[in-house]
Amino acid sequence: MPGMKTISGSIRSESGVGMEMALEHGLEEREYEKILEILGRTPTYTELGIFSVMWSEHCSYKHSILELRKMPRTGNRLLVGAGEENAGLVDIGDGLAVAFKIESHNHPSAVEPYQGAATGVGGIMRDIFTMGARPVAALNSLRFGHPENTRTRYLVKGVVKGIGDYGNSFGVPTIGGDTYFEECFNDNPLVNVMAVGIVRHDEFVRAKASEAGNLVMIVGSATGRDGIHGATFASEEISEASELKRPSVQVGDPFAEKSLLEATLEAIRAGCIIGIQDMGAAGITCSACEMSARGEAGMTIDLDRVPVREEGMTAYEIMLSESQERMLVVISAVEEQRVRAIFRKWDLECEVVGKVSGDGRLKVSHRGKIVADVPPKSLVLGGGAPVYKPESREPRYITELRSFEANVLPEPPDYNLCLQALLGSPNIASRHWIYSQYDSMVRTDTVLTSVGDAAVLRIRGSKKAIALKTDCNPRYVFLNPYRGAQIAVAECARNVVCVGAQPIAITNCLNFGNPRKPEMFWQFKEAVRGIADACRALDTPVTGGNVSFYNENPQGAIYPSPIIGMLGEIEDARHVTLPGFRDEGDLILLLGETHGHIGGSEYLKIMHALAAGDAPGIDLAAERRLQEGTLMLIRNGLVRSAHDISEGGIAVALAECCLWSGTDGSMQGAQVKLEQGIRPDFCLFGEDQTRIIISISARSLDQARSVLVRFGIKSSVIGTVGGDELVIGGLIRMRLHEIGEVYGRALEKWL
Repeated sequence: MPGMKTISGSIRSESGVGMEMALEHGLEEREYEKILEILGRTPTYTELGIFSVMWSEHCSYKHSILELRKMPRTGNRLLVGAGEENAGLVDIGDGLAVAFKIESHNHPSAVEPYQGAATGVGGIMRDIFTMGARPVAALNSLRFGHPENTRTRYLVKGVVKGIGDYGNSFGVPTIGGDTYFEECFNDNPLVNVMAVGIVRHDEFVRAKASEAGNLVMIVGSATGRDGIHGATFASEEISEASELKRPSVQVGDPFAEKSLLEATLEAIRAGCIIGIQDMGAAGITCSACEMSARGEAGMTIDLDRVPVREEGMTAYEIMLSESQERMLVVISAVEEQRVRAIFRKWDLECEVVGKVSGDGRLKVSHRGKIVADVPPKSLVLGGGAPVYKPESREPRYITELRSFEANVLPEPPDYNLCLQALLGSPNIASRHWIYSQYDSMVRTDTVLTSVGDAAVLRIRGSKKAIALKTDCNPRYVFLNPYRGAQIAVAECARNVVCVGAQPIAITNCLNFGNPRKPEMFWQFKEAVRGIADACRALDTPVTGGNVSFYNENPQGAIYPSPIIGMLGEIEDARHVTLPGFRDEGDLILLLGETHGHIGGSEYLKIMHALAAGDAPGIDLAAERRLQEGTLMLIRNGLVRSAHDISEGGIAVALAECCLWSGTDGSMQGAQVKLEQGIRPDFCLFGEDQTRIIISISARSLDQARSVLVRFGIKSSVIGTVGGDELVIGGLIRMRLHEIGEVYGRALEKWL
């Protein structure tokens, strides 16, 4: 640009910075020109690195923010909404709040599954306890290729072990999640991790720096070269070159994080900390910029005072390092010695590296020279970071796949074999091999984990409990992004209702392909619209989350996967409800309507090798009535068991109700007769939404029907509990031990 100065004041010029280098950093031409305009000069090499990570997709949300703002982000219970802090915060009464958030670690897990998954757990935990909340639970939502694929097995084993080793060592129970297997995830696994914490309203801490003169400290582990440019790595497609980017994958230490957790909470409880933020993506750069921008202040950082564990680190490397288990903390100068004493007690690094200033600039020095002088507001989401409105266009495959005609399919000759095949499907079979590697009972507050539609955790010192669930059927979203995303929200809400909880809020992790491709952005845009409409209908506002774009490789993109993390509240833990049938003679009721929809179903994929048709229809008003009515039945003590009908349809749901009958491993059979008028395979295996199976005692039938009529819920008695078989009309008759054998061991034969 004419008249542009190369250096300004005492800022050190670093040779080679220009358009070519900016492009190598993942910046666009227009973005580099904007940097020149903001600074009024050529950036230093360190400044170029700062802008490149802060304006990466991972940090700036430049292609998604306009759509994300369309989601409902306010509600009576929300204490902290989307984008305001490190995580959302929801009031649950009695002066307590739940902090929860879900984030992705997809790209790192694709190239280094163990550390990629482990550091995903560590990072999301820090987001929770930087708010003053003690982490009480973790969940994960995983997507892999078909388990017959050799690389899939390598990724699954590494990811599961990474999650288990980090979470188990850190001492927080992993209590729930979901896992899907589809060929489109062969080279692009999704590793989405959710963390949940509890905090008192008066102990919540914000991530901002506002008062000039306050000290800025780095606490926790020393800084190394691991993870440099991890944020930009997460903002590009996976390719053969990705394997060379293993240095962009951080290395975690759960034992150091445990010490950091205890030291951080102790300092917060002592009233020493004014502001605090985890050093996740972009390390010191992101935490310093975001805290300064939130507080409308500036900050000076002396990199010579940053504890490092490798010799000869440059300013660029120190600023962009994503070494784990570190925090940026703002304190009053009078609290310095007290803070040092607390972190020293936990054998952690603690060093003053700068001060809060009032000039609205982030100034970074190294070896006596100023290497960066930038306005932090220009770097952050909602400030001066670029905002784009990509082109969107409906993909051609939509019309082709929705033209599928189901009635031309042949009926299965043997319905027993059909049910066995579905129970052995990777997307339905028991996940015992996975969740048995996680400690779900540490801290002793876990009520329900894998044997339930949602996980349940008791709140200490209270009769309350919270229910937690992650879910999304990616095939539905592929076929119909709008409706598939609605179903993801509705099913998560239905799951927490089935355990006796009122759905109150969600977090989300939106995993999609390249937003610069119109077809990919159309998927994203439609899915966000679906989430927004479903959340408004069910009164579950969005507290925040994460967007992960560029989940594709030369073979193609993943199925779009907007993962939903649902929080539900149980006023009285005595209302916790299990999915398994209880006592012989109990009546089995089907709530909701069956139409035999098989588009996008597991039946269609397993029995006919097709992913076609449309996602199931959903009436959100009817969904809300179903959930409210079911919850009323549970709170009135009328329900013996409740289970959502999802993948595999009513036949699979009934089999699961039989298998999950007792926590001691006992099983209860069922004798069922379904309505005629629908083709049998569509009736048994169709995946119509807004349906729940409940069981009640015979003497409660009239009272239950009265409640159901009041809520306008269609219901029918379809059978009774008892025996050692599952019998469905004249079509299916299977002994429970046969069902258990197929369901329990299917996944293990691959893994």
